[in-house]
Amino acid sequence: MNTPNTLKRVLMGPGPSDVDPRVLEALSRPTIGHLDPAFLDVLNEIRELLQYTFQTRNEMTFAVSGTGSAGMETCVVNLIEPGDSMLVCVNGVFGKRMADVAERCGADTSTIEIDWGKAFAPEQIADALEKKPAKVVGIVHAETSTGVCQPLEEISRIVHDNGALLLVDAVTSLGGMNVDVDGWQIDACYSGTQKCLSCPPGLAPVTFSDAALGVIENRKVKVQSWYLDVSMIRRYWSSERLYHHTAPVNMNYALLEALKLVTEEGLEQRWARHVTNHKILKAGLSAIGIEYVPEPGYELPMLNAVFIPAGADDVTVRKQLLNEFNIEIGGGLGAFKGKAWRIGLMGTASTLSNVMLFLSALEKCLTDRRVKFEQGASIAAAIEQAGVK
Repeated sequence: MNTPNTLKRVLMGPGPSDVDPRVLEALSRPTIGHLDPAFLDVLNEIRELLQYTFQTRNEMTFAVSGTGSAGMETCVVNLIEPGDSMLVCVNGVFGKRMADVAERCGADTSTIEIDWGKAFAPEQIADALEKKPAKVVGIVHAETSTGVCQPLEEISRIVHDNGALLLVDAVTSLGGMNVDVDGWQIDACYSGTQKCLSCPPGLAPVTFSDAALGVIENRKVKVQSWYLDVSMIRRYWSSERLYHHTAPVNMNYALLEALKLVTEEGLEQRWARHVTNHKILKAGLSAIGIEYVPEPGYELPMLNAVFIPAGADDVTVRKQLLNEFNIEIGGGLGAFKGKAWRIGLMGTASTLSNVMLFLSALEKCLTDRRVKFEQGASIAAAIEQAGVK
């Protein structure tokens, strides 16, 4: 059996994604102290490049020492005090998780739920806020469990017109599609390093608007979590550099290198690459009768959630892809468990070669399961789509 130090997978699941060799090299650099002036310079550069990637001027933009779920908790625990009302929009697993976190913080939590695979219409948010005002409205921009993209601009206007703060989960979208924090007036936003940033899991980029910081500064009770208390963390990330916790030095090296790759490629070029490869994959899958979970027009470019074709067993196909081709894809979660596959084209993994490799491997797996389709059709359709300018 291969051990982790020799194993090389093609990571085309819902995360983590493939990591560029430059990022891995950065991870292996000599560790220095987390208060070393040289490391503090690293943190300054990370903040600057995260501001670029989030498209924000928010001073309180930093990387939480923890995975994407720690970013979620950071935003919720700092904005919510016991008894505060929070509306959470649920159309998948991660909306449910946000609601759970809010309840654990003592929020008076209400939810608006729609069928998984669909996006919220702005009027649904407006109706919910009319029935019950909220201090914070939480919503997932890219629902990893369903592959749904949630438009935010009109919803943001409605949220602010109702005097609430907008909290956005951008774990899967940041670095792979437009996340315009300032343009969309997002008050708190969190992500993870292991998706479209193509960095190992371990840090959670977050950003807070001035309005959100004002709420934090005027809390009546302490933040529930000492470790995630922004009022203390900001003193470490500011010029004061007051010790709070031992930052994961090497993970920050890796994040800095990953963000440099983002800036070198350019945001718009990076978003376009994800869309291009998504369209090629979609053309190939459609040619062999595989349909997408999200309603048309709301598909994510970096996370392709598709229905499993009749005759194909979920686990059997995914095991064959892994064992024969070293390709990892994800199964369905929650309502889609056993019914859907989640195919990632995130960051470094979003390439034409990965699309063609996956389609070829999938056709082999489906043939072995005696699933009926026109053999070679996915490759032909992908080639045709790849030639479209």
